[in-house]
Amino acid sequence: MPEEARRPLRADARRNREKILAAAVRVFAAEGLDAHLERIAREAGVGSATLYRNFPTREALVEAVYRNEVARLCDAAPALLTTEPPLPALRAWTRLFLDYVTAKYGMIDALRAIAETGSSPYGHSRELIQAALGTLMDACAAAGVIRTDIGPADIATALEGIALTSAGPERRQRAERLLDLTLDGLQTRP
Repeated sequence: MPEEARRPLRADARRNREKILAAAVRVFAAEGLDAHLERIAREAGVGSATLYRNFPTREALVEAVYRNEVARLCDAAPALLTTEPPLPALRAWTRLFLDYVTAKYGMIDALRAIAETGSSPYGHSRELIQAALGTLMDACAAAGVIRTDIGPADIATALEGIALTSAGPERRQRAERLLDLTLDGLQTRP
């Protein structure tokens, strides 16, 4: 591994990278694979050279965006539990899951193309997401607010189905109603 790859990024370089990733999520979600990288650079407030220095190819950018979104989604689970009671934290996390799928939907063709080359942009994302969901469900079960006969894999499958059929900004309200219905069915009854 080259020496520069092992060194941590300078603070300004890290901020630029984060701005590029955040802009790419927005642009890919809005425009899909047709999004121009120059538009992403403009949206991030950086030059094209900065974008290409961080992500030399479209595929590298798409893969980094995807991995970053998975990490953000998974990191949100314990963070939500520090600020919310378990059930509202789970409810908030399901909304973040919709955001994640909406961003992924805009990049799906690029992700498929990357996977066809033998690279695995998905890696262990399903396991990571189920573990984050499990953290939230364990907290809810410990608080006695959800059933314990349904596991994270079951709820993850339900969330994926809702997201796949209702992803996109124009269908967001429907997706949130379906999420509420699913979470209502998960709750314990007095």
